[in-house]
Amino acid sequence: LGRHVINGMLNKALLGQTVRTAIRMLDNVIDLNFYPTKEAENANLRHRPIGLGQMGFQDVLFKLDIPFASQAAIEMADYIGEVIGYYAILASCELAQEKGAYSSFKGSKWDRNIFPIDTIDILEQERGIKINVSRISRIDWSQVRELVQECGMRNSNVLSVAPTATISNIAGCYPCIEPMYRNLYVKSNIAGEFTIVNRYLIEDLKKLNLWNRQMLELIKYYDGELGMIDAIPQNIKEKYKGAFEIDPIHLLHITAARGKWIDQSQS
Repeated sequence: LGRHVINGMLNKALLGQTVRTAIRMLDNVIDLNFYPTKEAENANLRHRPIGLGQMGFQDVLFKLDIPFASQAAIEMADYIGEVIGYYAILASCELAQEKGAYSSFKGSKWDRNIFPIDTIDILEQERGIKINVSRISRIDWSQVRELVQECGMRNSNVLSVAPTATISNIAGCYPCIEPMYRNLYVKSNIAGEFTIVNRYLIEDLKKLNLWNRQMLELIKYYDGELGMIDAIPQNIKEKYKGAFEIDPIHLLHITAARGKWIDQSQS
């Protein structure tokens, strides 16, 4: 996601292009896969489920100067979730137009014009409890809904969020939808021990002429947390709070905002 922040803004068109490429790739995997059992092969070829996820949400917040523990972070998660959801469903629909819908499409929620966002009201009615999650859309979904009714969907499920711990290391971004662990820590694996320092924090401290050996030692002393370092401005402390400094209930609000666009689940 961080690579889609261009000139201080999330580039919606670029993200849409990436999503459409990814959906085609994931759909191709269904046909190219080796299936160890006939049952698995039958299920996958009949329903064609895929799960497009996301990683680097923390990178986006750092690049846009948004603290994870803020209302703005909830709104950004909501917006990214909607953009990815919109283009993913559109891409699956376009693939159905090109190659045909999945065979069990008839009677599905898609066929009945029930999209992920619509299921909150259904769940609310079943529970009999108010679900305090915004239903606001920033994108006009009418065209996609009409296209799904006309052409169907190539995939029974389209969106999910996996942990991405290893591939995020390879890609050089923060894992999944998570806040960073700490600003400074040591990671160990079979290749040895590696000191991990938050490069975004270093850049901001350099701009303030605060990055030096003494500052590094202070960050080490406080185990990667900035709260007790008087020399660091409060806005920088807020921006670079680690996972254990953020209220977990706030993280659940972010998850809820994103989750309403997802047709499967989030890890």
